[in-house]
Amino acid sequence: MTGCPMLVVDDVEGSAAWYAEILGGSNVHPGDEFAMIMHDAALVVMLHHRDFDEHPALTVPDDDAPGTGILLYFWVDDLDAAYRRAREREARLLDEPHVNPNAGAREFSLRDPDGYAVTIAEKRREGGP
Repeated sequence: MTGCPMLVVDDVEGSAAWYAEILGGSNVHPGDEFAMIMHDAALVVMLHHRDFDEHPALTVPDDDAPGTGILLYFWVDDLDAAYRRAREREARLLDEPHVNPNAGAREFSLRDPDGYAVTIAEKRREGGP
């Protein structure tokens, strides 16, 4: 089984560019209403404009920030390259690269353009993701 998150965003094209650049992937469904970001033939995140009818379960209440209680966690092959891209893009960093002893991997966290919390972690060489 596979899956990936679909996020409600204000600017699909801008958010798609952000995710594609930070994760080193590409937008395979460009547009201003919906986007799909792929990396190494895997779908990693879908983005949908917040003004839509077909997915009422994704509606964000006006009094709540998008992504409350959600942390998006992405594994990458080269953490240093992802961090460099985030810095070049002037992303809102929450912490610097460090080793997370619970995950046993190097990682850093940041906010996406819509305020979702995102952690980028380096794939472990042995065992696990």
